[in-house]
Amino acid sequence: MKESPSVLLTVGWSSFLMAAVLEMLVFSVVDPGQLHGFGGAALELGATAVYSLAFFVFWAVIAAAGLISHGLGRRAGPG
Repeated sequence: MKESPSVLLTVGWSSFLMAAVLEMLVFSVVDPGQLHGFGGAALELGATAVYSLAFFVFWAVIAAAGLISHGLGRRAGPG
């Protein structure tokens, strides 16, 4: 599905802003130094790396949801 640049910019910018808000909300209650992996071992990443990785994951998930919503809305058409 080929999207117009304005749709990609709109979804990209709004998802960027919401990822920043989600980042602030999550890390206001979660200490990145206290995170553990699935095996129980502490993550060997610095706080900045955890913040950065989490932000990009949040951004990608929110952008994907926005593009899926746009695609479904466009496919359904009016009425």
